[in-house]
Amino acid sequence: MRRVFEDELNDLHVRFSEMGMMVNEAIYKSVKAFINHDKDLAREVIHEDKHINEREVELEKASFEMIALQQPVTTDLRMIVTVMKASSDLERMGDHAVSIAKSTIRVKGETRVPAIEKDIADMAEAVKEMVEQVLDAYVKENDKKARQIAEEDHGINDFSNNIYEKCIDEMTRDADTIVGSMDYMFVSSYLERIGDYVTNICEWIVYLKTGKLLELNSNASEDEF
Repeated sequence: MRRVFEDELNDLHVRFSEMGMMVNEAIYKSVKAFINHDKDLAREVIHEDKHINEREVELEKASFEMIALQQPVTTDLRMIVTVMKASSDLERMGDHAVSIAKSTIRVKGETRVPAIEKDIADMAEAVKEMVEQVLDAYVKENDKKARQIAEEDHGINDFSNNIYEKCIDEMTRDADTIVGSMDYMFVSSYLERIGDYVTNICEWIVYLKTGKLLELNSNASEDEF
């Protein structure tokens, strides 16, 4: 019976990691589509999001079944709870990738600002790196690395604030850039939210390893379970 449970737990672990890679690819494609004005690639991101949603439902269902039938305790229970909660964060990250893709489709030849688009590309690369790192930290159950990754979210927030300020300046200077600049601000806000969800996953990795629930990047107290 224990061997069967361990196989199911490993399968859960693998499917979560696969979902993470699916989401990371969606983020990459959505920003690439936006920067390159590639509406076909944007539509591909939107179409493929259903697979991310389906995977999240599968993981949640499998997690509930394992808890109900196997009644796991301590470390095993934390693993299942982590997958269930973190997969929800991944699904929301995928939703934001879709929002970026929809911004690409919505644009209809408005005046573009290459300097701001470069900032968005750099921000997206930083977010992509955070996602890759958090997936690696999950696989290795590295709570120290997870805490370090969460700190990187401050840099993502700085990117977003910088892009916002540049957009305001650009709109003030040239009215033809207003619609495009609004899209830039939306896209940077979606990327910022993806960074926030990465931080959430970092918190679940810490919980997985230590049994403590805490808010990273805050002064919140730690609660141990």
